[in-house]
Amino acid sequence: MDSWKEAISHSWIYPTVIICANGFFATMRPSEAFLTPYLTGPDKNLTIEEVTNQIFPVWTYSYLALLFPVFLLTDYVRYKPILLLQGISLIVTWLLLLFAHGVVAMQVVEFFYGMVTAAEVAYYAYIYSVVSTDHYQRVTSYCRSSTLVAATVAALLGQLLLSLAHVSYFHLNAITLASVALAFLCAFFLPMPQKSMFFHRKDTSQSLPAPDKVTAPAGSERPSSCQEDMSSNCSGRGTTPPQQAGNAKPQSHILSVLVQLSKDLRDCYSSRKLLYWSLWWALATAGFNQVVNYIQVLWDFQAPSHSSAVYNGAVEAIATFLGSATSMAVGYVKVNWDLSGELALGIFSAMDAGSLFLMYFTGNIWASYAGYLAFKACYMLLITIATFQIAVNLSMERYALMFGFNNFVALVIQTIVTVVVVDSRGLGLDISTQFLIYGSYFAVIAGIFLIRSMYTIISIKSRNTSVAGESTGH
Repeated sequence: MDSWKEAISHSWIYPTVIICANGFFATMRPSEAFLTPYLTGPDKNLTIEEVTNQIFPVWTYSYLALLFPVFLLTDYVRYKPILLLQGISLIVTWLLLLFAHGVVAMQVVEFFYGMVTAAEVAYYAYIYSVVSTDHYQRVTSYCRSSTLVAATVAALLGQLLLSLAHVSYFHLNAITLASVALAFLCAFFLPMPQKSMFFHRKDTSQSLPAPDKVTAPAGSERPSSCQEDMSSNCSGRGTTPPQQAGNAKPQSHILSVLVQLSKDLRDCYSSRKLLYWSLWWALATAGFNQVVNYIQVLWDFQAPSHSSAVYNGAVEAIATFLGSATSMAVGYVKVNWDLSGELALGIFSAMDAGSLFLMYFTGNIWASYAGYLAFKACYMLLITIATFQIAVNLSMERYALMFGFNNFVALVIQTIVTVVVVDSRGLGLDISTQFLIYGSYFAVIAGIFLIRSMYTIISIKSRNTSVAGESTGH
């Protein structure tokens, strides 16, 4: 019996099932689509201004402050402890939402939720550390599907319970608390990984050459390069093993990891094409997160929840479905992305800007719902294209590093926008004017990439014409 249990725990199926269950219950939060009505309703009795200008900005600040240290800590402690920390943070978040009152208490809620989002890096990183590369594609699809299904089920369940069963916002939050507690329980049953990306590399047990001749291990399953055409630049920069010479100090190893990170980032961003895709990623993701963070406030402003029916859950469910459908459609579209990719970024960013302007200029809640659906679908389409384009020539290690850094830059931009536009210590603009700013922000992004795409298309066509002329002359 013990040998059977051990065999199960060491297969790819067992950790995949547990991590998918963890992701499902952590994402299955039916109260989340109704957070603003809950905070501004009789349960918490906060004003729209307090929620918008004093409470919600704390999430952005805490997320930014925690992201990089949690990223390093995640790798150092090998993922599972961070998943447990995320579970504890989720439980504390919803306990405070249920039983605490006042602006300061809700700011503490936002801090713990910042911890939750910072710890999300451990979710996908964990599964890659416990299964072989042969199963990466399958387990990635399972993990993503579990969270996608959970988000859809949560939004639909919340809407049905609210509209048909007349369940209160308080009890929706109680259901969410039970779900995140189950996620925390699932994390306990995860096997502990034996390796990680930087601090606990699988190849550290191999015999090592002299420090000045360290090279990438032969026969590794994935290239150590940032780009396949840059292997000469990135190889030979493996992370300094923690047991090198038998007595390496932890401080020097941490320093070597940071040096390795900086070198890898420099090499990854030396490609101009990847730099432009990453620039769009950071700019658009900052704007997207800002819109998603404050959309409920806009809806509550346009149709106050205390006097109108609330359909936030239904809209979020449809938006999630449309986002997944547009993401899936990318896999079946045959397009020369080198030629038309930046044009697509410009066109769909312009559609995002139009959707946000619609939300600003209309006072109709249904038009605002429609604008949000279009906005989210366009972003999900573009982020899928950007993900694919960036990942084409990257190894899995640098894939995670580059995407993580892109998100970090996006969070820095979002923090700047929050400080200037939202925070009461900055301009403290009302929610309607904020969406005028966000629409203008996406219009600038669209302008940048439309101009860039025109330049790219003209350059490529001119180059092809020149080559054809030379060939004819020859």
